Amino acid sequence: MLNYKRAGVDIDKANKFVFSIKRQIASTRNKNVLADIGPFAGLYQLSLIKKYKQPVLVASSDGVGTKIKLCILCKKYQVAGYDLVAMNVNDIITTGAQPLFFLDYFASSKLDPAVAKEVIKGVVKGCRDSGMCLLGGETAEMPDFYNKDEFDLAGFAVGIVEKNKIINPCKIKCGDILIGLASSGPHSNGYSLIRKVFSSKEVKDYWHKYLLRPTRIYVKAVQALLTEIIPGGMAHISGGGFYDNIPRMLPEGLGVRISVTWCIPRIFKEIQNRTRLPDQEMFRTFNMGIGYVIIISPRLLNKVKKILTAVGEKFYIIGEVIRGKKQVVIT
Repeated sequence: MLNYKRAGVDIDKANKFVFSIKRQIASTRNKNVLADIGPFAGLYQLSLIKKYKQPVLVASSDGVGTKIKLCILCKKYQVAGYDLVAMNVNDIITTGAQPLFFLDYFASSKLDPAVAKEVIKGVVKGCRDSGMCLLGGETAEMPDFYNKDEFDLAGFAVGIVEKNKIINPCKIKCGDILIGLASSGPHSNGYSLIRKVFSSKEVKDYWHKYLLRPTRIYVKAVQALLTEIIPGGMAHISGGGFYDNIPRMLPEGLGVRISVTWCIPRIFKEIQNRTRLPDQEMFRTFNMGIGYVIIISPRLLNKVKKILTAVGEKFYIIGEVIRGKKQVVIT
């Protein structure tokens, strides 16, 4: 008899896995969550959040990309889960939003509960570090769709912001200052190229300590700033690097001039040495050591320095706003 289990999908095993992670997921929750894991949809109560007069929900969806292949190669499954949260939450906080909740999607050819638990541990840690509830998710077993031992991840983050406090690029002016927050490495971008540059043996033997650092989550630093100031703009330096992401926070008629005032991490220098890519292509592909950029008025510089230092954030003054059509000039 051919049934679903023999076709490659073990429903009982999936149900046992979901039951086994309930305690982990519950550790991220607060009084706003109305339902336990298991129903068709997660329920999050907004009426308890009293401080907003005109609340606006902010949402983002993203994945980890082919960095997952290196996580699998080196059995660093928690890194994949943590990165999933980071890539989403770093996007929503650019609006000035406070993170609320997160949902994940885990798909594999054949569910390995031990691997999946490690991934969820990473997701849970990312949610805790972001102040988000892990509201729920989906575990999909898809035989013949993925290669053996492979899996994929996607996530969905939701935050909230007061309408009149949404970061507004119209407030950015010529002469404003760019503050760069340090990255931990390539984060979750550029790995389709990275996997062509480094052999599997090289990654396992040495380069994993540079390539498999978790993506930094910038919630703590950004929320510390937002309690005292409203920046002119914020950008998460993800896919597309500096040239694609920084213009997304600029108004028409303005650009930026960036000076490399920070020490570019070794991993990026090694990639450039091996590929012989020009600087412009490197800054279009990678974050080059800066994972998040904030635009502020010069009069706020000392205050911002004090706030970021107090929360232990490593930062650099990396440039200024100039006249131009959203161009990025790097010197």
